[in-house]
Amino acid sequence: MVTVATEPNRLQQKRIVERTSSVYNPFDRLHLRLFAGERSTVVTFKVNGKQANVDVDPSTPLLWVLRENLGLIGTKFGCGMAQCGACTVHINGQAVRSCVAAVSRAADKEVTTIEGLSHDLSHPLQKAWLELDVPQCGYCQSGQLMSAAVLLREKPQPTDEDIDQAMTGNICRCGTYPRIRQAIHRAAELAKDGAR
Repeated sequence: MVTVATEPNRLQQKRIVERTSSVYNPFDRLHLRLFAGERSTVVTFKVNGKQANVDVDPSTPLLWVLRENLGLIGTKFGCGMAQCGACTVHINGQAVRSCVAAVSRAADKEVTTIEGLSHDLSHPLQKAWLELDVPQCGYCQSGQLMSAAVLLREKPQPTDEDIDQAMTGNICRCGTYPRIRQAIHRAAELAKDGAR
């Protein structure tokens, strides 16, 4: 005799919840907070020069707010542990891994994403990246560019050692590191020549 279960029993439901609870889902947090009687908070900050007011749990990673709430999808999710650099954005000019930075960290501050580096690809880094055909798959490139932008602002004429040190936290699975280094040097030349 074969029996067919049409609904999962309590043990099966518990296993399903345990299996899926390790994946971050901001909507699950919202349901849990609302069920517990908590309210979301409006977090206000500037992103790429425009005012943003988001009604979210303040502990929500900035990456998800940028992508899901504000539609800025240039910033990528790579590892979720601040190890790969794909999610790099600037908060008040400093490179930050947005996958682990709570949106509350951006409150009343200026956030710059890859979309805000320049609106017309006129930034020296973007010009150099295109000129030297740096990307292969391109997935990590927004994080690479954002980290390089901070480096060039702090050291307008970086050495190879400066570049290697500043870019260490950005992983490129395609191995385009020599082209990235070359493009950063080229961007420094373009900036020095007044390209921006």
